[in-house]
Amino acid sequence: MADTSYAFGVVPQFEARRLSEIWTPILDELEKRVGIDLRFQGSPKIPEFERAFARGEFDISYMNPYHALVALDSQGYQPIIRDGDRQLFGVLIVRKDSDYQKVSDLQGARIAFPAPNALGASLLMRAELDRQHGLDFTADYVNTHTSAYLNVVLGDADAAGGVMGTFNRLDPAIREHLRVIYKTAPVPPHPIVVHPRVPSEVATRIQDAFLDLAATPEGAELLAQVPIRNAVKTDISEYQMLRDFKLEDYYVAIDEK
Repeated sequence: MADTSYAFGVVPQFEARRLSEIWTPILDELEKRVGIDLRFQGSPKIPEFERAFARGEFDISYMNPYHALVALDSQGYQPIIRDGDRQLFGVLIVRKDSDYQKVSDLQGARIAFPAPNALGASLLMRAELDRQHGLDFTADYVNTHTSAYLNVVLGDADAAGGVMGTFNRLDPAIREHLRVIYKTAPVPPHPIVVHPRVPSEVATRIQDAFLDLAATPEGAELLAQVPIRNAVKTDISEYQMLRDFKLEDYYVAIDEK
């Protein structure tokens, strides 16, 4: 194993233990293929994750597409891998037994979101609820997707913003109490990005290792937990279209301290 250790950051869509369970075996397999040390670096909450990549703490990271633009502008991070089989879109979740059937029914409601800058779950969702539906609501930021869904189940929020990936991976005992009433416009999915200090030769080996891993049944099963169901190469050109959404009007800049 090479002496150099690379920090691998992951956006905290789930609690830290669950993220570690998903990513540790993936990083173990990538290490075997690349011959470098990959160190999982978790963040307890999305704002802490944002501060970390804004400071360039991660050498490699899995992050939401809008974060990828922010990380490009602040540190020069470049996307190298994404899922080729799906797009990212936000979903608006309510209790299955509630009377809410459409967005307008949530006028004046309390809506739980993982964090202000979660792309599908919060940025896209809040932008569309505001610009397209003129919805007046109270936003409650509760740190993770799972917490947002639980707030609805427990009656602490009328609705929650999420994405299909995290909603589908909920414990069935929780998901059975919920339903989707709205979906946002789709955008390219979360990329794997690398910091420019990572040598280009190493970045290429990491990119190839993801593709090699995805080509095996065992690797495909591991990556499906992310979820990345079909790893393909990508670059920043596929994410520039997000600038047209003008989400900076809803993005909450994080103090880097």
